[in-house]
Amino acid sequence: MAGVNKVILLGNLGKDPEVRAIDNGRKVARFTLATTESYRNQQGERVDQTEWHNVVFWGPVTDVIEKYLKKGNQVYIEGKISNRSYDDKDGVKKYITEIVGQNLTLVGGKPSGSGESGSNGSSGSNSYASAPTMSSAEDASDDLPF
Repeated sequence: MAGVNKVILLGNLGKDPEVRAIDNGRKVARFTLATTESYRNQQGERVDQTEWHNVVFWGPVTDVIEKYLKKGNQVYIEGKISNRSYDDKDGVKKYITEIVGQNLTLVGGKPSGSGESGSNGSSGSNSYASAPTMSSAEDASDDLPF
């Protein structure tokens, strides 16, 4: 039986996305995403627990990310968990877990600074699918420390 690696996140960007082109002209977008869950502790007090996720998108969707997403924006992401390692400048092996995004939905209306409206003029969510995700061979060639 085949395994399943599927992640669904709804959260807010912790910083503006970093978008850049790599050697072959392909673009990559990286940002952190905060998800917060609330619960009541044994004393009945509300406790918020925030988790931070490293998110990476590849391909044409990076243009949308670069143009519309800013720190604080709420997004819905579907993707997969990826674990990789790299050697830092001192030769120390570092490990990173990140979410490789496959689909992105802007939540909460028209993105700020956009000046454009959807075909129906509504201000609802906008969905974007990324290009196919990179293969594990491409992963190894990416020596980014984040």
